[in-house]
Amino acid sequence: MTASLRRRALRIPSALTAAACLAALVGGCSGSAAPGSGTSLSHAVPKAAGVERRAGDDLQTSYETVIKDVLPSVVQIESGDSLGSGIVYDARGHIVTNAHVVDRQRTFTVTVANSEQPLRATLVSSYPQQDLAVIKLDSVPSGLRAAKFGDTSKVAVGQIVLAMGSPLGLSGSVTQGIVSAVGRTVSEGSTGGGTGATIPNMVQTSAAINPGNSGGALVDLDGQVIGIPTLAAADPQLGSGAAPGIGFAIPVSMVRTVADQIIKNGRVTDSGRAALGITGRTVLGADLQPSGVAVVETVPGGAAAGAGIRSGDIITKVDGAAVTSIESLSELLAADRPGQRVKVTFSRSGTAKTVEATLGEM
Repeated sequence: MTASLRRRALRIPSALTAAACLAALVGGCSGSAAPGSGTSLSHAVPKAAGVERRAGDDLQTSYETVIKDVLPSVVQIESGDSLGSGIVYDARGHIVTNAHVVDRQRTFTVTVANSEQPLRATLVSSYPQQDLAVIKLDSVPSGLRAAKFGDTSKVAVGQIVLAMGSPLGLSGSVTQGIVSAVGRTVSEGSTGGGTGATIPNMVQTSAAINPGNSGGALVDLDGQVIGIPTLAAADPQLGSGAAPGIGFAIPVSMVRTVADQIIKNGRVTDSGRAALGITGRTVLGADLQPSGVAVVETVPGGAAAGAGIRSGDIITKVDGAAVTSIESLSELLAADRPGQRVKVTFSRSGTAKTVEATLGEM
């Protein structure tokens, strides 16, 4: 994925108004409104002439039904100096969100639909490699409603979806769009509080994803969560402003895999993600363009070390595909599985070598 990306969590400026944030921010957590103080938006959708009916129901009625059913399961999370969103995962008070929303915080203030006062929550575990985290309400209010989670395999291009969350601190906001693509591999930036994760199989959507939508819900018209909105593309030609209609959500299959392990074990025990077992940095060529990944160190017993790769080597290809940067290496490995064998080409003292490596687990 070559497009520049912005996370959808919003930092809370100490002296900016909400209007200033609306003009200045294009990222993913949100932040000039105190928890619970964000304006709740109207969710009515005007009826367009000639709109086809969905299974005999008016499309607007479908929208309103989904919003009424799902929005109570979407919460606002205050994490330090930022605001983000989350989804109620179960009746015990577990909430799933993005790792970049929780950042390094351990406790949070959560605004839920059925409580007049914000509630306190505590981190269960964060998994930055997939930009997911689970927090838990210290006190579970009566009537807390868990969201319904769908099936990633049934997500289709052209499907109508709604994004729900707290963009710019405006709690309970809803935007509408379609699934634009599936199976995208996307690398986050590592600056501005991001995790730097490379995430496979993401859902691309045209539904607007603004600062504060991070950790919220991407929902189909059956009222099922199909992903967690996380990123929006930024257009370099617009001064890195948000590229309209290009956002990304973590697929629900990965959300459930990570959340279930965290809730059961307190951490992720089986990521299913392949790893080469190196710490590396991007190397620039003579033209100052990325031209490979220099190995800073190898993990003892890891895939690279086992294949004879060592500190100082410069990786240039994996299975014949060019490696130009840390991000491109991560993207090439994103679709692989632990135990898979790959051919790694690297340069050592000006001499090219190719070895086979058995990938480990992230």
